[in-house]
This record gives sequence, C-alpha cells and structure tokens, in this order.
Amino acid sequence: MTEKNQAALDFLLTRQSYPILALQQPAPDRETLTTILTAAARTPDHGKLVPWRFVVLEKAALERVSGMIAKRGPELGIEQAKIDKPVGVYGKSPVAVVVLESPVDSDKVPAVEQTYSTGAVCLALVNAATAAGFGANWVSNWFSHDRQFITEAFGAKPHERVAGIIHIGTKGPEAPDRPRPDLEQIVTWVAE
Repeated sequence: MTEKNQAALDFLLTRQSYPILALQQPAPDRETLTTILTAAARTPDHGKLVPWRFVVLEKAALERVSGMIAKRGPELGIEQAKIDKPVGVYGKSPVAVVVLESPVDSDKVPAVEQTYSTGAVCLALVNAATAAGFGANWVSNWFSHDRQFITEAFGAKPHERVAGIIHIGTKGPEAPDRPRPDLEQIVTWVAE
C-alpha cells in the first residue's frame, strides 16, 4: 500500500505565489537559500544533464540590475511605465534567483525536454521557498528576453536564456488567493 504524505499534499493544494511588491526583508540567509536551491535542483531531469543554472542576486546586485533596467528601457523604446515598475521591483526586492536555461547537446534528450525541466526547476524553487516559510514569485519581463541585457546583467552565455526570475522574501500582509482552474474544463478521463 502506498504511504500518503498528507502534509506535502496539503501544502501543494494550498500553495500560492506571493505578491512581489509585498515581499519584505529579511531575505533568506545564504544557508537557507542554499537549502532552497538544493531542493529545487531535485527537479526531474532526463539524462541528468542539469540544463539550467542559478544566478543569485543579492541586495547590491538587485540595485545594479534596477539601474540597468532604467538605462536599457529607453534604448529599446520601452514605454516609461513598463520601465518604472520593474525598476521599483528590483530596487526593493529582498533577493532574486535568475534561472537560466542552459541546454546541453544531447542525442538522447531533446531540447524541449530540457526546456520543460528548466520550467520545472522554477516551480520547484517557488515551492521550496514557500515551504521554507518565505514568500516567492516567479516573473519575467521585457528585459529578461533581451540578449544584451541578460548577458550584461546576469552573465548569460550565448546559448542560455532566462526561464524565470524568482523573487524571495519575508511575507508581508496576507495575500488573497487567485481563482484556480475548473477541473471540469481541463480534465479528460480516458478509461479504455
């Protein structure tokens, strides 16, 4: 008989992303963040290729990135409101982990499976941070898809791209839950 882990199931049934602008200091310390990253790295990974890597942005790095966003936006013709919001987020964020998809040449594992694994590591990171008692939010933005920006800001190599940026911090006010999918609309049962 299968042993049920009700605590883990309850966690997954109630987990939610925490609003990024409500995250507060303190951020997890390096020891705690290392545990969170270790948990996230247990993501399914066909062929054990590890087609992703983490770049941790601590306070000074976040402030540097905020300034880089403010500079790069006008160069790309981004409207000011779409520059100001992330400038504020990165200037205030307690800590952020950039997840870079770093695909590995493989005859056995298709690139798309490596992309899926990278997305899974982003969710695992959010879940691990939440399980550790912090709030977490997985985001991207215009600059996370700009090759020049991600190279200069995150040290991305030419074959890498940003899968997500997970902001982590202490939870502030209680966050309302969002509506969840109606399973009647998205599940097809096939018995035969």
